[in-house]
This record gives sequence, C-alpha cells and structure tokens, in this order.
Amino acid sequence: MTSDPRLGPIALPDSRARRVVEKLLDGSGVGLNGPASQDIRVYHPDFFPRVLHQGTLGLGEAYMDGWWDCDRIDDMAHRLLTHGLGEHAQSTSERLMYRLQAGFFNLQSRARAYIVGEAHYDLGNDLFQRMLDETMCYSCGYWKDADTLLEAQRAKLELACRKLQLEPGMRVLDIGCGWGSFAEHAARHHGVEVTGITISREQAELARKRCEGLPVEILLEDYRDLEGQFDRIVSIGMFEHVGHRNYDTYFETVSRLLPPEGLFVLHTIGSNSSHISADPWINRYIFPNGVLPSAVHIARTSESQLLMEDWQNFGADYDHTLMAWLANFDARWHEIADRYNERTRRMFRYYLSVCAGAFRARNLQLWQVVFSKGREGRYDAPR
Repeated sequence: MTSDPRLGPIALPDSRARRVVEKLLDGSGVGLNGPASQDIRVYHPDFFPRVLHQGTLGLGEAYMDGWWDCDRIDDMAHRLLTHGLGEHAQSTSERLMYRLQAGFFNLQSRARAYIVGEAHYDLGNDLFQRMLDETMCYSCGYWKDADTLLEAQRAKLELACRKLQLEPGMRVLDIGCGWGSFAEHAARHHGVEVTGITISREQAELARKRCEGLPVEILLEDYRDLEGQFDRIVSIGMFEHVGHRNYDTYFETVSRLLPPEGLFVLHTIGSNSSHISADPWINRYIFPNGVLPSAVHIARTSESQLLMEDWQNFGADYDHTLMAWLANFDARWHEIADRYNERTRRMFRYYLSVCAGAFRARNLQLWQVVFSKGREGRYDAPR
C-alpha cells in the first residue's frame, strides 16, 4: 500500500505498534489524526512499526516518503522534546552504531573532511540563495534588537567583529567561511584583510564572486593545512563539523596561527550533554559525520592552548532564525521546483522545522566564545 495524502489520513490500525506510539504521545499535546496544527496525520499503516523500529531516522524518512504530515512540525517537535521523548525517539541500535563508529574511527579526518561539503553545502547555491537572506549567512542570527532576518544576521556579523576588536589593516582568518558572509562584512565595514576557508566548492565559488573588489581571499582548504599568522580568527558555524577526536588539533591550530595579542571568536551550536552522539536522520541526510560539542568539550580541549575571555549563549535566537529560513524556503520553492524533487522539499522542511523545535525546547544551544592567548589587560565583551 502506498500513501496518498489527497485521500486524507487513514483509519488508524488496531496494532500493538500504534498503541505503543499513542502511549508515548500521551500527555505531550500531540495527537494522531487530530485537528490541532501540531497533530500528526498518518497516511500509511506501516508508519507506526517504522517509527518504533527506526526512531528519528524512521520518522524523518517516513515524512520524506509522504507517510505522514503535520501543519506545524516545529510545534510538534517542541512538544515532544519538552515531553521527554528525545531519547526514546532514537533507536538503540542507531545510537550504538554511531558511538562505535565515532569511538573507533575519526569521522572528520582530512580524507573525510569534504564529505559534508559535497553532501549538503554543494547541493545547490540556488536553493540556499532562496532560503537565506542577502548576507547568505547560514548560522544563527542575533535577534536582540532585530525585527527581520536580514537585521539579525547583520547584527550577528557585527557582534563578532566587535568582539574581535577589529582595526583597519588587520589580517583575519575565517575558518569555515561559507558563502563569504563574515569576510565580506568585515572587509567592507572594518577595513581588514580576510582569508576565508571552506570545504565546499559551491560555497567557495559564490563567496569569491560576492567578495570581488574587496581584500578577501577564499580558499578551498582544510583548517589543519593552514600556515602563517593572523591578527584575528573567527569560526562561525563550522566547529560542529570538527568532531571530538579533532578538538585538540583544532585548538592547537588556532593557537599556532594566532599571535600573542590575538583574539579568536568561536560561534557554534552546542549540546547540553557530553555524550558523543548524533541524530541518525540529521547525520544521514543533512550533516554527515557532524557532532555537537558540549561546554565541557570546548573548555577541556581549549584550556591548554587558549584563555577563555567570554562565553555568550543566544540559542533561543536560532528558533527565530530557522523559522525565518523556513518561511523563505516555502515562499520561494516554486522558483526552483523544476530543479529539485518533492523528496528534497520535504527533507528541508522537516530539517528546518525539527531543529527550530529543538532550540525552542532548549535542547540545543548557540554559543559565541571569545578566546585570547593570555593578552594583558581586561577584555570587555560587547552584547
């Protein structure tokens, strides 16, 4: 039997799998085939055993296959996570397999570093240009005094520049430069020279075009291969791809590239737990080999190399950022629908929505951490 949403939700099968799912949902505010925007509408009778056997991987794949739908997946995810279904939603075998792989293998080695670029960031600049704003920032905006996505992203870039205490003529390294958002902003508004590195060919190509005429160099390079020194270093939304086996090397590299009076700003999503794990669906379809650091991971692996000057958490702002991306994606999908299939559309909608729900539930954080090499004097971080 195949699913067909046009026929409406199916009559729920009287099965053990369905009863188990209903029991898990009880008290969460999420119902089955109900009228609320957060309720799950089931279109395929095998939805229940698939979710029970495969956890979040099965839930995400079933959505991509059209087996279920929900008007507000972000609200559904927020309610389920707040209800405590986060651990139950992943199959034991999937969690165990990832931990075994992450324990025995370096999933983010030099040889594997370009996998996430090819799988996600190289998917298509046309797609990301419609989902993001004109800055092409693919990281959390700073919504403290912002009303729009563009204002929030510009505020985030300027906040990082102010924390770095940029001065004209400084040499700045941007580790994981994306489509050149920070490089363009810092060079244009602060008169600095920027070297940006990325592991995505598509990002590098567009970043070079966006930074034409500015003192910006964009390299397709792994951070471990960098040489020289830079007055300031920034890394926005890249540390999630480093991996726990490489944290020591990462901070050693930053320390080696930074002079005694230098500053480093690390902008990264963070986990509430130090357990090494990854959501199976996100790992397979969005960010292969990614792993989120905890506060302990960052503090422990940086302490022998750098001095922590400031730590700011504005993770709640990622909810607003993701929902703004989702609104853009939905509003402009028709412009690229002929170049991508329906499965890709549903994959991105699910990804943006469940991540928004996770940040809303405060299961995920967003940190900006400022480091120095022990420079003299007081450091006052702007907010």
